[in-house]
This record gives sequence, structure tokens and C-alpha cells, in this order.
Amino acid sequence: MLPIVYSFRRCPYAMRARLALFYSGVAVELREVILSDKPAEMQQLADEVTVPLLVLPDETLIDESWDIMLWAIRQNDPDLWLGEGESSVFDAEIMVEMNDYSFKNDLDHYKYADRYPEHPMEYYRSLGEEFLQDLEDALSESSYLLGDKISIADIAVFPFIRQFAFVDKPWFDQSPYPRLQDWLQNFLESELFNSIMEKFPVWKQGDEAVIYPA
Repeated sequence: MLPIVYSFRRCPYAMRARLALFYSGVAVELREVILSDKPAEMQQLADEVTVPLLVLPDETLIDESWDIMLWAIRQNDPDLWLGEGESSVFDAEIMVEMNDYSFKNDLDHYKYADRYPEHPMEYYRSLGEEFLQDLEDALSESSYLLGDKISIADIAVFPFIRQFAFVDKPWFDQSPYPRLQDWLQNFLESELFNSIMEKFPVWKQGDEAVIYPA
């Protein structure tokens, strides 16, 4: 029996989990869902369910995307995304905490500025730029966020920077973050990213299992 992953392709949290699963090559059953119409089978698993959600064969639930990433990469880490002896994990966790809380809040306000009329879009963007500058500074010292090799930090942060950039791509392309622009474009053009963007039909009870990665 394979682990089951409930996912939504365009959600940045689900995207980073799928990136880690694809990289590790650990086979799971992928169930694509719509956030506004979650299947009953998923909702019965816990009082509050969101994506991504990993259900292990022993019925253990892992409902945080960061934890799903760690679970997958610990099964198989051919390029040492976790670092030697998991040496990259601590620094990555610090960066991910900044991304998932303060930056994600700024991103949501920027992307959905019409819901927050207290300030103009540019105000919310300027708040998010504080994190962009931190990443630009990191990339001024190395090719990737934690060194000259891809780490779990890059993969965990990338989907959120992608989302921020595409709120107003012309603005992002001329913004004063050239290293971050190159870093983002490198991932957008990567085989890894393009491999996880395949569309799957919305899952329904009784459907044939979708094994991921295929």
C-alpha cells in the first residue's frame, strides 16, 4: 500500500511538497483536489484538513508541507538537499519560518490587495520586498540560498517567490533583485519544475490510482 498525498497543483505549499516527492522518487498515490470542494474521504481524516496532506500506510497524517518535504527527502536524497548529515536543515528551517509566516502574509496582501483596501498594493509589495532583499543578499554570496548547491531551502521558498513575482511580472523583472531574478528563472526553466506541473484530473472515489512520480 502506497502513501497517499492530497494535493492542489497551484498551491505553493503543495507545490514544494510535490517538488520534494518528485526529486526523491518515492512513489505515492496522488489525489488532486479542489480546495473549495474537498472530497469526503479527505475531510474525514481530521477536523481541519488542507493541502498538501500525506497519509502514510499506517494512517499517520503529515499535514505540514515542510514535514512532507523532510519525510520524502529523508527516504532518498541523491544530491544532498539536506546537506551532509542534514547540515542544511537548521538554516533552511529559519528561512522557511520567515517565508511561511511574515512573507506569506505580505504575499497574500499583495496578491489580493483588493481585499485589504487599508493600503495600496504597492504598500504590501514593499513589505514583501524585505524578504526579497534578504534572499538577494544571500544570493550575492553563493549560487543558491545556502551555498553553491541546491538545498531544501531553495525548493521550499521557490514556489512563494514565483507567486510573488507573477503578481506583477513586469515590475519584478525590473526590480533591484538581479540575482533573485536569475535564481527564479533557473528554477522556472528546470526539468524538475516542469515535471511537477503536469495537470491531473480532480480525484473522485473509485478513480484509478495516479502513481506519482510515474
